[in-house]
Parts: sequence; C-alpha cells; structure tokens
Amino acid sequence: MLAIVLLAAPGADARLAGQQVWAIDNLKAIGGHAVTLIGAPTVVTTPAGPAVDFNGATDGLLLDVNPVEGLAQFTVEVVFEPAPDGPEEQRFIHISESGSDHRLMMETRMLPDRAWAFDTYLRMEAPGLTLLDRAKTHPSGSWHAGALTYDGKTMTSYVDGVRELSGDVAFAPLKAGKISIGVRQNLVSWFKGRIRLIRISPEALPAARLMVPGHLLT
Repeated sequence: MLAIVLLAAPGADARLAGQQVWAIDNLKAIGGHAVTLIGAPTVVTTPAGPAVDFNGATDGLLLDVNPVEGLAQFTVEVVFEPAPDGPEEQRFIHISESGSDHRLMMETRMLPDRAWAFDTYLRMEAPGLTLLDRAKTHPSGSWHAGALTYDGKTMTSYVDGVRELSGDVAFAPLKAGKISIGVRQNLVSWFKGRIRLIRISPEALPAARLMVPGHLLT
C-alpha cells in the first residue's frame, strides 16, 4: 500500500522554541484552541492521515487566536490538497489583527487545466504585497506544502520546499486577532479540498528547513 507521509527537507532541525504544530484533524480544538465551525466541514481519513475536508462553498474553521502575534519574523506552512474543481480564488488561510486591516493570507488561483498557482499576501499599509506567478503551476488532487516566510523585510513564498517569489514589504508584528482556515474571514473565497497540518515558526526558515511532502512504501 502506498502511504503518504510528511517529511522535513534534508537538514531540517528539531522543533524550534516557540514553534507551533497544529494537526487539522478534528472540529473541536486545533493547537489547543477552540474551533468555531462555519458550515459543515468534515474530518476524513486519507492516505496522508486524518484531515479536514472543505466543500468550497460554505465550509470553514475560525479560531480566536493570532498564531503570529508579536512576531517580527515568522514562517507559516500549510499541508493541503486542493480539489481539481475548486473555485478560481481560494483564501485558505487568513490571519488578521483585531480592529485593523493588517493581515496575512495564503491563497490558490485555480487555472483552466485544473492546476493551481500559489498566492501569498501581507498587508500592513495599503496596498500590501502580493506574490503570485500564474506560470508557476502545481497539480491539484495531490498533497502539497505551501509556505510564507517573513524575515522582517522580505516575504518569500515556497511550494513543496522550492522557492517561488520574494519581495520587500513593511510588516510590523501583529497584535491579537483571529485565524480562519478554508475561507476568508468575511466569508468569501472558499477553499475546496483538504488541509491536514499548519506549522508556525518564530523565524523565517530557509528552504532546507521547510516541510515537504514525501512518499513511503509500506
């Protein structure tokens, strides 16, 4: 049987002090934080392990916590499987600061051939910075690891441990806020597919220390 596992890239370190690893495998508590359900997402068993499945129209999760609160540098990684027939624009991670428009977003742009492009966004001052190249495509219907890093000056995006784009943006540490998973917090741009893991690190990790999907025959 082919089992899909998650591997760290060669040379990856043990868990950093302050690093958070959230298994997205239930609908009650994630990372020790209570979950508010939006719609009716479901927990499913996959070859990669348990995950939450989102229908692309009404499903999401909301947590009353900002996992990057107070961090001048950070890495946000997500292990996810976009469905081939998902909406064109999908905001599957939205971290926001309460009482402001300051935010971090991770998104997909679905393309006509059922591939997708990775879109990351940071906003402290308008217009913020978007990193998106529709020519850098990835297959849907399979597991991927997307990452957004910020080192205090530069945001960089990665897919499956491979650097895609970088750009400088002013982004001060966020205050308390919320994170939504599977949808933007104003309930638009729904994600269709599965999410099984989120990891937040208190520094901008290099490619060699990011998670990547791997395969193991068992």
